[in-house]
Amino acid sequence: MDGILGVVDTAVTSPWFYLVLFAVAVVDGFFPVVPSESLVITAGVYAASGRPEPVAVVVLAACGAFVGDHVSYLVGRRAGGRLVRGLRPGTRRHGAFGWARRTMAERGGLILVVARYVPGGRTAVTLTMGAVGYRLRWFSGFAALAAVSWALYGTLLGYVGGAAFEDDPVKGVAVGLGLALSVTGVVEGVRFVRRRRGGPAREEPVAEARPDVDEGVAVGVPGAPAGR
Repeated sequence: MDGILGVVDTAVTSPWFYLVLFAVAVVDGFFPVVPSESLVITAGVYAASGRPEPVAVVVLAACGAFVGDHVSYLVGRRAGGRLVRGLRPGTRRHGAFGWARRTMAERGGLILVVARYVPGGRTAVTLTMGAVGYRLRWFSGFAALAAVSWALYGTLLGYVGGAAFEDDPVKGVAVGLGLALSVTGVVEGVRFVRRRRGGPAREEPVAEARPDVDEGVAVGVPGAPAGR
């Protein structure tokens, strides 16, 4: 165990760790198998002792998350046009796409910020926002808010654990991860209750475009590509 802790301590306190942290946060934005939360929390634990620098951890984690979310958004945006052209009006998929577009137009920013705290969920949301043509400038603003709040949250969770268990970083990481899992569980619980109360989505075409969604990728909106 001491040998493992020594390796982790050397890795986290290395100047190269900042680059690794940024890269992992980027990749996690579109490939959710990479555990960026765990890395940010671990960095926060060691930051409690002064290395790495907590401010640098927040900045690099936030920048990486912001870039990763945009990669996912652009992938969805690229695939969205082809998806729309393949949808036939009146089909189940057409109705589901219209429902997704309406939902993002009404509260896409809130969904994006909340989804940033749900591993895997944020990738689905950013892909969907790109596919339905959510305005890039609005997406970037909410993505920045989500990334900064998420980076602060993860670093502070780790910092609290590191400060509480200065001589036992394993316990500090465990506390930070436990708190993160608790928050994720609460978010998922709230989402589940809201889905149950909301009932099934209605499958109907969109009547008009919303200002925060691009018309070129709209469903049921004049000017949108027609299905074949």
